[in-house]
Amino acid sequence: MVRRPVAWVVAVVLLAEAVLVAALNWFLGVVVDRQDMSLAGLDPDVMATSSKVGGVVFGLYFALCALVAVLVAVRDRAPAGFGRVLLVSAAVVHGLLGAFVWGLVGWTAFLFMVAVLGLIVLLLMTYDRGRGPERAAAGGAPGAGEGPADRAEPGTAPAAGAPAGGGTDEPRDGDDEPQDSVPAQITAPATTTP
Repeated sequence: MVRRPVAWVVAVVLLAEAVLVAALNWFLGVVVDRQDMSLAGLDPDVMATSSKVGGVVFGLYFALCALVAVLVAVRDRAPAGFGRVLLVSAAVVHGLLGAFVWGLVGWTAFLFMVAVLGLIVLLLMTYDRGRGPERAAAGGAPGAGEGPADRAEPGTAPAAGAPAGGGTDEPRDGDDEPQDSVPAQITAPATTTP
């Protein structure tokens, strides 16, 4: 299975990114505070504090996303609810940051952001919710593993003595013609006004 390693890699990358983002913003806040710099007349103390707070907030955000990836890896289940929203938002954030860092930092930072975006999307796609009959068959639910040919049409009851799948060896009327998988929907024509 390729799913668990992807989840672990995403968790490690997001956790490392959380630490680096928090440390970098904290360092920038300390530099602004010690140099007593000002940008367009802003108070240096406000700039330093906002840089530190922003670093902590983004660090906690990425750490929470890493925790979701760890839970996905441990449980071997798709993220649901708030966890899925967090991972999707992290993918969007990395896409936006990738667009910004191309011009501000360079192509290496862009490649890193795109790689993390790809890992998050791969994590979300490998844990696809609708895996079809193989997932239903594993659950052992009644009717699990039935293909479309084995299911009875809605509104019909199997004949007495007929096999459970509804199939017989005898040809029926219309078997040699192609059939639609969904019955046609017929609606009555609407009246028109002159």
